[in-house]
Amino acid sequence: MDDETVFQVLVNDEEQYSLWPADKEVPAGWRRDGMKGSREECMRHVDEVWTDMRPRSLRERLAAE
Repeated sequence: MDDETVFQVLVNDEEQYSLWPADKEVPAGWRRDGMKGSREECMRHVDEVWTDMRPRSLRERLAAE
């Protein structure tokens, strides 16, 4: 992949994020977050929105204790 690759941000049911080339089909278990851009732009977005790295199921289980 080169510097001109356009990426999209994906998120799964556990609220974990990933970058994926925008021209590729979204893999099973993932959905588009809505952000598209350069790798750097997408990484900045992920840094802003993914503030708790724990999977959603773990956060929910700990909150219930």
